[in-house]
Parts: sequence; C-alpha cells; structure tokens
Amino acid sequence: MNPIVQLIAAWAGSLGFALLFNVRGRKLAFASLGGLLAWAVYLLVARFTENDYLCGFCASVALTLYAEIMAICQKSPVTVFLVSAAIPLIPGAALYRAMDCVMHGDWPGLWQRGSYALLFAACMSAGITVTTILFQLIRGSLHAHVHPHG
Repeated sequence: MNPIVQLIAAWAGSLGFALLFNVRGRKLAFASLGGLLAWAVYLLVARFTENDYLCGFCASVALTLYAEIMAICQKSPVTVFLVSAAIPLIPGAALYRAMDCVMHGDWPGLWQRGSYALLFAACMSAGITVTTILFQLIRGSLHAHVHPHG
C-alpha cells in the first residue's frame, strides 16, 4: 500500500481515538500527529529490516519520546498523546485473524497469529516502558542539577 495513504490512515485513526477520548483543541492536533509520526518511524525502520518486532519497538520508542515532550510542552498527562498515537501500531489484523482461527478450530493458525500479536504487543510495551523510564531518569537528573537542594 502507498506510504502516503498509510500515513494519512495512521493520522486519521489517531484522530478518531483522540476524539473518542475527549481530547480537544491543540492537544487533539498533537495527539493525532503522534500516530502519523509513529507509523512514519515504523515505515522508515521497515525499509532497513524485515523484522516487524524491531519496527514496532522503534516506533514505540519514537512515539513515547514524542508523547513525553508534548506532555511537557502542552502541560498535559503523557497518556493524552501516548494512547492515541499508539493506535496505528496495535496489531489488530493479527488479533482478528487469531480469533478467526479460534472460531474455526485452527489451533496451529491460532498459535502462529496469536503469538505474533502477543510478541508485537510485547515489543510495543517494551519500547514504551524503556523510553519512559529513561526519559524520567534523565529528566530527574537534569532537575537535580538545576535545583540541587530541592
């Protein structure tokens, strides 16, 4: 599929979920832009590797950095930007196919598709968790150097 169409779809998907989560104003624009950014990183990494898990991890790292920075700039919780931006990365097709395998009693297919979905979600989770921890450690360290007694 055309990358431009994919980026527009990622933006629209993030926009829809941000609206669903009652994000408004400038935050809405930034939340939906995060989904586009996450998918752009996914596509960029995919040009250099065929490893979907690495693509998901790298995209999750980028979207988490983006969400952390936007949270500071917009004086909002990180989740306002993180949750909406993560939507395009969620392996919905693999989850659907895994459930279809359950409905048809295709246990080898369930194992294949289900394990892919779980591993991809784990890579996303790892990217978000590692980036959040590192970001908070660095931010705390910088704050300690700027304000050494408090």
